[in-house]
Amino acid sequence: MAVVGLAIGVLAAIPLFIHPDAVRDAVRAEIRAATGLEPVLRGEVAVSLFPTGSVRFFDVVLSGNGGDRPALAAESLTGQLSFLPLLLGRIEVADITLVRPQILVHFDKAGTSNWAGLVSRLAPASAGGGADKPMSFSEIRLIGGTLLLHDEARDVDETLDRIEVSLAWPSISKSFGATGQFSWRGEQVDASLTVADFMAALAGERTGVKLRLNAPPLKLAFDGHAAQKPTMKMEGTLAADTTSLRRAMAWIGHDPLPPGGFGRFALKAQTHMIGSSVLFSKVNVELDGNAAEGVLTLSTDARLQVQGTMAAEEIDLTPYTSAMRLVGGGERGWSRAPIRLQGLSGLELDMRMSAARIVIGNTKVGRTALTTTVRNGRFTLGIAESQAFGGMLKGALALSRTDDGADLKAQLQFADVDLEASTTALFGARRLEGRGNATFAIEAAGPDMLSLARSANGTGSVSAVGGAVTGVNVEQLLRRLERRPLSGAGDFRSGRTPFDRLAIAIKVTDGMAELEDVKLEGPSVRVAMGGSASIPTRDFDLKGTAALVSASTAFELPFVVRGGWDDPILLPDVQSLIRRSGAAAPLLDAVRGGRTREAVKSALDALIRGKEGSEPPAPAAASPEPAPAE
Repeated sequence: MAVVGLAIGVLAAIPLFIHPDAVRDAVRAEIRAATGLEPVLRGEVAVSLFPTGSVRFFDVVLSGNGGDRPALAAESLTGQLSFLPLLLGRIEVADITLVRPQILVHFDKAGTSNWAGLVSRLAPASAGGGADKPMSFSEIRLIGGTLLLHDEARDVDETLDRIEVSLAWPSISKSFGATGQFSWRGEQVDASLTVADFMAALAGERTGVKLRLNAPPLKLAFDGHAAQKPTMKMEGTLAADTTSLRRAMAWIGHDPLPPGGFGRFALKAQTHMIGSSVLFSKVNVELDGNAAEGVLTLSTDARLQVQGTMAAEEIDLTPYTSAMRLVGGGERGWSRAPIRLQGLSGLELDMRMSAARIVIGNTKVGRTALTTTVRNGRFTLGIAESQAFGGMLKGALALSRTDDGADLKAQLQFADVDLEASTTALFGARRLEGRGNATFAIEAAGPDMLSLARSANGTGSVSAVGGAVTGVNVEQLLRRLERRPLSGAGDFRSGRTPFDRLAIAIKVTDGMAELEDVKLEGPSVRVAMGGSASIPTRDFDLKGTAALVSASTAFELPFVVRGGWDDPILLPDVQSLIRRSGAAAPLLDAVRGGRTREAVKSALDALIRGKEGSEPPAPAAASPEPAPAE
């Protein structure tokens, strides 16, 4: 007990032999040696040497960069003193705690930091060279801190607050570690950093680096090596993961992405970074359930630039096209929802992609090679080749952001495609069967799909052999009207009309598609047609002539096609039918020629008699017509 009491007495007597001013000056000198910055103590100093040694400075500022704002200002700085050196009368700091520090990191236009002096002094101070003694403390803790970053060259200002970080200072081992959390742009980030050889890192030499960032919008991990001389280099494995790429891109400051998709995202790749350029090799990327492999290059000089080549087994584009509503909900007209292309600004993209299958809604196409570019707010999709609709598709589509919406240009070439599948997928109209070729060149501009439809200009053509027009049987209709012209009332929207050859030429002006030359040649009928189709209102106004092809008789009938694209109505020319009727022709001639009332009455009586029995023969003045029974 006596020994224990003596020891306690010795420890209690130590403060009597160490003056508080000496403790304060020693700690201040060690901070100066470690940071290269001059500690300015603007508040009180509290020194405690028993039962544990510590010194606490209030209202501390670390300055020395010559600027108006200090590099670091803290509400308080506490240094815990090592116990054994204190017994020997030496003052050594074991760890440092900064409470509510405000840290300023400033890069001038040349890229020089206001902390450059700290970096240049850390290596010799830690190793014992260039300083009276090596640093003794091995840990620095930041509590409730804030970091302000300003980059003059890039005009960037960022703030990290609520910093709770512990820095494992390499006073004994070679490594450096930092763990903790901070808040950035409203999200809490858990972070850890490990540097295998801190002295090598300070000297700019190659050393191992492990970095982990975990935030609700994004998880990021890097495991590899880094060096700063002669330029910044990093190589290793990078992994990124997020439940919403849209949210992650908005969090890091990118403009909002276009509507649709951009949800679950994962990336793993071998990374080689030199300066502001990053090469990703052996890339495995997943986005909205689509998986692809390839190579990517990323550059962040002036704006985000992405280049690469990717290959996939299947790509489902439905999440992205579903947001581009062509037709308004619950309506047959075009959508008036605004077209949003803000996500195209601030990004340059040049991608080459290939896929064994591509899915867009209910449409599936086979092996496809695409090029995708985004530059100056202009999105371009080039289709080198695509095994689409049973044939081949080539072309290009360009979509540019304008002040009042979007500018669209498209050129598509279909070769030997299934006409029913292609017209249904592109226009929502299922009227053609068979195989054929088609070309379209369209330009339009406006804030929504309706405006694009109203402003459309361009040309198109369709040619096909060995198919059919569905929804009408022209031959059956003509034969019925040939026998009984006045028995044609009814619905003609059924059946199909086979053809040997079909040719359509289209010219589009301000949303009106003029069908300049439509010819259908079949084994039993021929059809010639022209007129217009309104793209904004999605309806037809066509006129034509249908003719039976027969060695025994020749029968032609004018007709009109009117109504919506989805369900148009075919109407035979009424005057032609009346003329072909032996009973009705005199009535029509009497009305047109202004004949007497008796002539009109005679014609009406003939019509009535024809309705009660068979249709009467034509008068002598008219050309005889065969009227076989139906």
